Amino acid sequence: MKDNKGDLVADCHSILVQWMNYFSQLLNVHGVNDVRQTEILAAEPLVPEPSASEVELAIEKPKNHKSPGIDQIQAELIKTWGKTILCQIHKLTIFIWNKEELSEEWKESIILPIYKKGDKMDCSNYRDMSHLPTTYKILCTFCCQG
Repeated sequence: MKDNKGDLVADCHSILVQWMNYFSQLLNVHGVNDVRQTEILAAEPLVPEPSASEVELAIEKPKNHKSPGIDQIQAELIKTWGKTILCQIHKLTIFIWNKEELSEEWKESIILPIYKKGDKMDCSNYRDMSHLPTTYKILCTFCCQG
């Protein structure tokens, strides 16, 4: 792997630092100075809580045979358990929905570098593939509807 100066680095620690720096720069927004969070006050929720039947449909959406995220739960496993764990996933979804805050684990993803073309020693010749937690993907079904 090459560092920012183009010098070759070969030890595991230095290579990991290179990838961390590369993806940190690639995926983080820099130069935003004035970001303000606007609070929305409403007498009732803007969007109703997801129903158990909506959660049941959401459980079927994640694609099979994909690598799991940090939770290490495969989509096929959740689909197989279906109604057995539906109540727990629904409770978790409602809890997160009302709290309006994700768990720290759901804010993490496993990022894999995928080679595109060019010099394989140069990080910029790779794209990222993020593996998100399967349970997060189920919740996103409700947040990303439009």
